[in-house]
Amino acid sequence: MGYRTWPRDIPFSARTYPSPQVDHNRFVAPFPAQTLLADVGSFDDELSAYLWFDYFRSRPEVSSSQVFLNVTEDSGRPVYHIYLEVPNDALVATPYLAQLERKGYLDHFDWIFCTPSRLTYAAQQTSIFVAAYRKPTKQTLETITADKLEPSVARFLIFKSRTDPRVRVGAGERPSSLNNDQATEMAADIMAVAKFYDLPLDVFLGIGAMENNYLDVRGDLKNTVWKRKAAKDDIILKRRRHRVLVSNYSIGPWQITRETLRHAHELYRKDKRDYSQLPERLRPPTTLELDLTNSHVLTTYAGLLLRDLLDRFGGDVKSAVGAYNGGPHRPNPEYAAGVNLVAEYARNVLERVNAANDLAVAQAQAGQRPASVPSSDRAAEPE
Repeated sequence: MGYRTWPRDIPFSARTYPSPQVDHNRFVAPFPAQTLLADVGSFDDELSAYLWFDYFRSRPEVSSSQVFLNVTEDSGRPVYHIYLEVPNDALVATPYLAQLERKGYLDHFDWIFCTPSRLTYAAQQTSIFVAAYRKPTKQTLETITADKLEPSVARFLIFKSRTDPRVRVGAGERPSSLNNDQATEMAADIMAVAKFYDLPLDVFLGIGAMENNYLDVRGDLKNTVWKRKAAKDDIILKRRRHRVLVSNYSIGPWQITRETLRHAHELYRKDKRDYSQLPERLRPPTTLELDLTNSHVLTTYAGLLLRDLLDRFGGDVKSAVGAYNGGPHRPNPEYAAGVNLVAEYARNVLERVNAANDLAVAQAQAGQRPASVPSSDRAAEPE
């Protein structure tokens, strides 16, 4: 029996490789390009892109390199890219990027070869984004409707949870960052509780970030407290002359200690507000559950604690926030300052991305097409 043969195409992929050479007694491996960039992240929404761009460029490890935020178009939809300028030497750039990858600042990277003029263009577009997030807006966080605000708050929660060091570089059983469904649900919870207790949303977001970056992880595991008498469900560690030492670790995204949770439940029992106005998942149970794993109810307890502290300090946000961490008798000013930084940042980006979204909608309704940006010359991925 004979075999038939026929011509077959031989798959071939053109690759661009570095060209090893010696420069001033030093071995280098430059790519055949005038300027070398690395695409270190791509996003389909502006807020996530800007948050990661702003975070990435603030890292000490990249402070000496230029970071760019650009937008391209793919099938009529915007795609946002974070570019990092790197030395045009594979022997320097590759380990540098690998180090950033090990530290959890990026998941992957692609080489991009460009000319100095394209680099200038990238810098110009970056400056437009930066200026936009510094520009004053007429609409404030308090006036943005919930349906517009909730998706942006969810993206902010995802960003904060993914940049938490325990998630970014943790080893072994590290906590998982929020996924889109979890973040959307938590955003709705935070906004509903803030509205119910008349809390400043940006401050409430700041507390969540400072406490646990919205992660459901126990903290202060070695925290203990002496009590005259053990209560039901206390974890007794030691007894001494009519006193007991009990465990007082913190639980949930809001890091509420076991003893503070008891206090929050008592506040709830005495509260005269109509809790039927809250979604059912946010209503505390009749009987306290000390090892509560329901982050919905914990969000309600956190809001009630903050509301009580604001009332106690006559609306003084700084003192109330400091007391959330240090207690009413010893408000922690450093904690309050940290919350304020996050609150200001959250307010800034949320207000400005909403303004950008409104502008895009207005342009679409008017039949205008936002100016698109030509895509960069992307290099073939090295093998």
